[in-house]
Amino acid sequence: MTANMTSGVTASTTSGTTGAPRRDVVVVIGPGAIGRAIARRVGAGRTLLLAGHDRAGTEQAAAELQGDGYDTVVQPTDISDHAAVTALAAKAASLGPVTHLVHAAGVSPTQAGIERLLRVDLLGTALVLDAFAEVIAPGGAGIVVASMAGHRESPYDRDVEQALATTPTDELLALPFLQPERIGTTVHAYALSKRANSLRVQTAAAAWGRRGARVNTVSPGVIITPLALDELSGPRKEWFEHVRQSCAAQRFATPDEVGDVAAFLLGPQASFVTGADLLMDGGVTSALRTGELSL
Repeated sequence: MTANMTSGVTASTTSGTTGAPRRDVVVVIGPGAIGRAIARRVGAGRTLLLAGHDRAGTEQAAAELQGDGYDTVVQPTDISDHAAVTALAAKAASLGPVTHLVHAAGVSPTQAGIERLLRVDLLGTALVLDAFAEVIAPGGAGIVVASMAGHRESPYDRDVEQALATTPTDELLALPFLQPERIGTTVHAYALSKRANSLRVQTAAAAWGRRGARVNTVSPGVIITPLALDELSGPRKEWFEHVRQSCAAQRFATPDEVGDVAAFLLGPQASFVTGADLLMDGGVTSALRTGELSL
């Protein structure tokens, strides 16, 4: 099989470079454990464009998926950078019809400070939604992986939620309530960012709909990934154990379970679902609401 090379990872010639029919394109931003699980559900027979801030990690994910028979292309991308996100969308469109977007990139409260967390988790998501609203194919669908943390402190004041939902992307980080001294901690910054994700998706659904496409959010609880393991071994590990014992499921989840939910939201069975947020946290938010679990 003839193959081309992108960032050191072999990619299929079905990306259109040899005149063969171009395959549909699935963009996976953040091909970690959850991103790969979703890619496996929707990537067969399509070109997988993997984007991540960590080049080596992204190439490793691509090689793993390629070894299992998926066609992969890699583009290292910092989602907090407008030009990089725009370039990623253009690259995706050059490969073929962009039928699926999976945005699973982010940093946790243990991994980054407030400013970095806001730039990646909040601004980065807004940039991705804007850029791919311009290239998503008719009938396409996108999903943003947010977090149950977006439900933990919400709803915020109406004016705050309206601003998070509708402020132009290039003005987002200038909002007074998003200044680090006002937020206080990375835990609050993370919760605010994840609430913003679902609100931005809700409003972005209108622009995506004008292209005949859909976009939704899934808000997982604790999923056992390397990012989660950082949290579980960090300063809040006792609270996470309390979470496990207090929630209805009495366990944490696997990336494959998120993959199943995402495949539904990306598939034809969810053709009437757009601008929605699906909470899958094993009952943690329920325990918070009833007082069985406290912050």
